[in-house]
Amino acid sequence: MIMDNKKKLSLIMFSGDYDKALAALILANTARQLDMTVNIFFAFWGLCLIRDPEKMSLEDKTAFEKMFTFVAPNGPEDLPLSKMNMAGIGKAMLKEMMEEHDTPDLTAFLKGAQKKGVNFFACKLSVEVMGFKSEEMLPNVKVITAQEYLKDALEADIELFI
Repeated sequence: MIMDNKKKLSLIMFSGDYDKALAALILANTARQLDMTVNIFFAFWGLCLIRDPEKMSLEDKTAFEKMFTFVAPNGPEDLPLSKMNMAGIGKAMLKEMMEEHDTPDLTAFLKGAQKKGVNFFACKLSVEVMGFKSEEMLPNVKVITAQEYLKDALEADIELFI
């Protein structure tokens, strides 16, 4: 974990929904602009946000893990909306509205957070249960235990569960 004297934002990204991930990354990027330390702990469906579509593999996976690899979203732009997704129509409408307001897409917010130094952590148990591999994650994602996350979160000034 990154330890310093700055104010700290700690996020748990449990959701695999586009709009919720967008909210989390807007907060993370904004907190970094305020010179805060930002740690995001991705668990279960939140892991779909940090999977690298170029690195996904079926090697050394069980039948269930292979099936799950095929049906789980393949990165940030494959995430559905939490409400009014309507088989993707709602998400297309949201993205169009975002474009009209010159708002970056989820991938841009994700890359911005990485560039600004937001720390990405994947839940070890979630990675194992969902059949993902650490090699399938985006660069600089560290796999840690829930206990490691909680020890760090105890020092946070703001904690959010999304």
